[in-house]
Formats: sequence, structure tokens, C-alpha cells
Amino acid sequence: MRYELFIALRHIRARKRQTILSVAAIGIAVMILMVSQSFMAGFTQELYSKTVNNLPHVVVSPQDGEDYIHLYKNIVEKINDIDGVVASSPYLIGEASFKFKDNTKNAALKGIIPSQEDAVAHTKKDIVKGNYDELTYSDRSIIIGDTFAEDMELDIGDSVEVSFPNANPVSLRVIAIYDTGTSLDESLTYTSLKTAQDFYDIEDVINGISLRLGDFNRDREIAQIIEENGYNAEGWTTNNPEILRTIAIETTSNNITLGFILLIASFGVVSTLNMVVMGKVKEIGILLAMGATKSNIRLIFLIESAILGLAGAVLGTAFGVALALSIGGYALPDGVYGLDYIPVVVRIKDVVTIITIVFLLNLIAGIYPAQRAASLDPVEAITTR
Repeated sequence: MRYELFIALRHIRARKRQTILSVAAIGIAVMILMVSQSFMAGFTQELYSKTVNNLPHVVVSPQDGEDYIHLYKNIVEKINDIDGVVASSPYLIGEASFKFKDNTKNAALKGIIPSQEDAVAHTKKDIVKGNYDELTYSDRSIIIGDTFAEDMELDIGDSVEVSFPNANPVSLRVIAIYDTGTSLDESLTYTSLKTAQDFYDIEDVINGISLRLGDFNRDREIAQIIEENGYNAEGWTTNNPEILRTIAIETTSNNITLGFILLIASFGVVSTLNMVVMGKVKEIGILLAMGATKSNIRLIFLIESAILGLAGAVLGTAFGVALALSIGGYALPDGVYGLDYIPVVVRIKDVVTIITIVFLLNLIAGIYPAQRAASLDPVEAITTR
């Protein structure tokens, strides 16, 4: 064992109270950081799960100057051949007026191919009443949101009158009710693609294609490929920038707050090492007189700083992970904020990153007291009382 490490360990053991307080200060800060990071990762994953995973990753629209996409089956085949596209769903969407008894309402009517729409947007899992698959073989049928059903006083089996200027009025039977917990529940209805085409009196055309990607982070890349083939396409990051903005704001504010906490904890190391320097002035002078160089003295205190920082980081991370996991999965009453439980995600890379950053931060914090110790004059140090 090098004597610098031996002396550093002796200093740490000799001042047990200060050592414990310094490690505890760092550990508590790291524990807070670990728990907060786990919550942030969990809420981010939950946000993606409830939004991006249920959104089309890319939406293809008609060429400039066109209202519809013609010969869409050939286009869908070409799009499905693009590397990264795992599912596609052609649709025809437009406005419509709905009437049931004395209730009237305007909403969007979206004609879909049920199996393909479910592959892209996971619509089937949102059904709370009725049979989603019935839309496949029932032309004059409709799926509505729970808020829409409540406003219109509709239930499974009821028939709602649908009309719109220049459209063919039709009576559609309610076969299912969905609930996404979003504004779509009152503004979007589903019918079969064939029924929508008959209603709007247009043959074998669509006005959009929804895509699901294997990696939703490639949305802009895939959209660019489709645009090169002459069609307009936009990824979810372009259509829903508020999702990324929300995550960025939360992450930034969280990191700033936790950064200040770590800085405060690091000053505990500086304070402890300064006290060691003040208490060991004569010993430092003797070491210098015996031939130890200023670099040796500096290294002793840097080693102390590194040991304190690493011990605090490891212990704080361990307690933080344990606390986060104990809180994670805790059931929330009545789905607070649309959540059934507190989402927590502990990632190995976060653990390694936090330990590394805290270790380096405390190592840097130890430079000042180490430099102060190394700058002592050996003669003055030995004669100091």
C-alpha cells in the first residue's frame, strides 16, 4: 500500500464523526437524486406509453393540391416495404353531424380497417363496452367515445343518424364504446372505411395513412423517405411537440434543482478536509521535512476526497434504489392524474452515471483543501502550536 493511501485512511478513521457526517451529507443528496431520477424515468416512460405508443408515429397525407390519396393500396405496399415500418393503416376522416333523439353533436367520423388501425394505434385495448371486431364485418356500424356516448345519451345497440352537407345521410348502429381518457372521447368516432367512403360519396380513396415504427425515434427519418416519394408525411415529434417540450422542461428543472443539492453536499467534503488540514498542520510539516513532495501531500487529500465521495455515492445510490423500488408500484387512489400507480424505473446507466458524476464532483471539491495543504511551509508548519 502506498503511504499516501495509508495516511489518507488514517485521517478518515481518526475523525469518525466528521467522516460519517460528510458521507451522510453526500449519501442523502445522492439518495434524493437517485429517487428523483427513478421517478423522472418512470413518469417519462408512462408519458410515452400513454401518448406516443398510442399515436401514429408518422402520418402520410395527400400531395400538395390534392384532397385525397388515390390508388392507396399500392402506396401502402410501398410504405410497408420501408425498413422500420411495422404497421400501416389507411383511413378516411371528415366532419359529420350526429343526431339521436333530441341530441345533436358535431364530431369527426373516421373510416378505418379495424385490424390495421389497431396494429397502429392500439384502439382495441381502449374498448370498455361492446365488440371492436364487429366493425370488420358490419358496414353500418360505429364506435364512439364514452364522453360522446354520455353527451348523446347513446348506448350499445342504439342507432344514431349521421349527416353532413354533400354527404349521403346514414343511420349507424353503436357496436362499441371506447375510453382513452383524452379529448378524443368526445370528438372522434370510428366506422369502417367502406361506410365512410359511401357516406362522403367518394370511391376507393383515403385522405391519410397512419404508420407505426419499430423505433418511434426514427419518425423524422421515415417521414423524409416518404416525402422523397412525393407524399407529405410528418412524424409525431412534429405533430405533437408539446410532449417533447413537457419532458424537456421537467428534466431541466429537475436536473438544476438536484445539481444544487449535490453542490451543497460537496461543500461538506471541502469543510471536512479543511478541518483535517487545520488539525494536521504539524504532521504535514513533518512529512514535508522528511522528503514528501507537495504532490504527495496533495495526493493524500485528494485520495481522502475520493474515498468520501465514492462512499457517499455508493451508499446514497443503494439507499435511493431501495427507496425508489419500495415506493414504485404503490397504488394511487382512483387513478390520480390518470395513473393507477407511482411509475418508477431504475436504470443501470443512471446508477453508474450518478456514482461517476458524484465521485468526480467530490474529487474536484477536494482540490482546494489539497492545494492548501500542499502549499504549507514545512518550517512554519512544524513550529505551529
